[in-house]
Amino acid sequence: MDTALEECLATLRQHAGAADAEAVWPTASWEALGRAGVLGWTIPREYGGQELDDLELLAGYEQLASACLTTCFILSQRDAAVRRLRVFASPEMARDLLRPLACGGRFATVGLSQLTTSRQHGQAALRGWLEPEHLLLDGVMPWVTGAAEADHFITGAVLENGLQVLAVLPRDLPGVSVAAPLDLMALQGSLTAEVRCEQVVVPRRWLLAGPVERVISLGQRGGTGGLETSCLAVGLAGAAIEYLRQEALARPELQRLTGQLEQERDRVRQRLHQLALTPGTPEATAALRGDANTLVLRATQVALTVSKGTGFLRQHPAQRWARQALFFLVWSCPRPAVEATLAFLTPTCEASEDGE
Repeated sequence: MDTALEECLATLRQHAGAADAEAVWPTASWEALGRAGVLGWTIPREYGGQELDDLELLAGYEQLASACLTTCFILSQRDAAVRRLRVFASPEMARDLLRPLACGGRFATVGLSQLTTSRQHGQAALRGWLEPEHLLLDGVMPWVTGAAEADHFITGAVLENGLQVLAVLPRDLPGVSVAAPLDLMALQGSLTAEVRCEQVVVPRRWLLAGPVERVISLGQRGGTGGLETSCLAVGLAGAAIEYLRQEALARPELQRLTGQLEQERDRVRQRLHQLALTPGTPEATAALRGDANTLVLRATQVALTVSKGTGFLRQHPAQRWARQALFFLVWSCPRPAVEATLAFLTPTCEASEDGE
């Protein structure tokens, strides 16, 4: 590990508690990402980035999530925006947006939950009307990470005919407003909020893709709840496992349990990396997500149990890890992963044939 990244991880660990508990942008941690070159990990070299390959990127995410899940989550949402720009933006748009994103001069994020898991019953949350010279947007993006800091949103809307479009939404367009941050039980520093669009006129040049039936699936690896989210779960589990490993040095009775969790983490990581090298079916990706969920729940609950009453104090990281693990139950979690998690949480108790 290079010195710059080591210093970055140390800064993230130092501020992880505040980033989780306070609805304040984690400036020190975000600036540390910039100094270490992390903001360029997903950006092509021609635009000032490092363009890491998939395995390097997943390994980096895991380290960052172990140090500070809040900061890594913000980064993952920014990188989700970057990936869509890489796939769909014109060369001119890519040059204008990706270069300042690589150096941290601008911030972009995604507002796409209205097309995936949020408010999918009834009228579309964000509606669009595609005209020859512009796209008209009206409605809300329900869950937008880093909304108050964003210069651009990558968003999607449903047209009158049911087809969908993907577009860049500049924050400064008339009619765009960001609500106060949502009062989350964890990751408060992510400043996740609702963004409202009131008859916003988006020039046609900002259109990225569509109209198509499922614009969110275009050019994406693994879809909703894909590899990156599973990687963040592995990283958070790793923080809890490392704490257990240190505790086991003085408490030999913890060594066997810690070893089991390490083996489970290594198996999930191996599958994660294999899917990065050879993309599998959506079912395989969802199954991995389910196993990553159960891993992070188990590891963080064990860490809290082992830390006893001290771990229940606000200043102890065990309580933070336990709360943050619950994030993976609700964020971009596809139904197969939900079912796998529920099966873990509610094991079936079958009565014997004679009723005993």
